[in-house]
Amino acid sequence: MANKVFLHADEVAAELGVSKAYAYKLIRVLNSDLRKQGFITINGRVSSQYFKEKLYGNNAGGGKGEKDVSIQGR
Repeated sequence: MANKVFLHADEVAAELGVSKAYAYKLIRVLNSDLRKQGFITINGRVSSQYFKEKLYGNNAGGGKGEKDVSIQGR
């Protein structure tokens, strides 16, 4: 994943190995969380920094702090 400020759904899908539809769903969830924190979001894109933190933990892919990212029931 390149050093981009925002990721598009196709990039999220490729990174996680999921469908583009699921990537859009995940982006909506992440952006909803960001809006609740007072951040401005862009539909269909997610902050690459926030994406990495939420999926890989604070060390962005170092293997520690990985969490379940299931969004069922949202």
